[in-house]
Amino acid sequence: MGYVLFDMAKKKFHIKKNDKVMVISGKDKGKIGTVLEVITKKDRAKVEKLNIVKRHTRPGGKAAQGGIVEKESPIHISNLMLICGKCAEATRMGIKILEDGSKVRFCKKCGEILDKQ
Repeated sequence: MGYVLFDMAKKKFHIKKNDKVMVISGKDKGKIGTVLEVITKKDRAKVEKLNIVKRHTRPGGKAAQGGIVEKESPIHISNLMLICGKCAEATRMGIKILEDGSKVRFCKKCGEILDKQ
């Protein structure tokens, strides 16, 4: 019998909740939205008003009335690119270590710090 080893390290992504992002591939390519949720186990993120899918629901429980519901579906993290607040463009991000030892994300195009403090 073999043992399954699990990677217990927490995954780190370049995108966090409430970041403004642009979709760089897929059906919503070029659209901009705000991250609602990051799903680390599946490497995906839900973006506000993007990747909308239709779900057919039955009445009962939470939905008193059945019907077709439109909702956001998760997008793979690799298809999202961070948008800088200063230069308003999709950009790569880097990590700087400040004098006090804290890490912050910065825009590689203009050097602006992306994390709000």
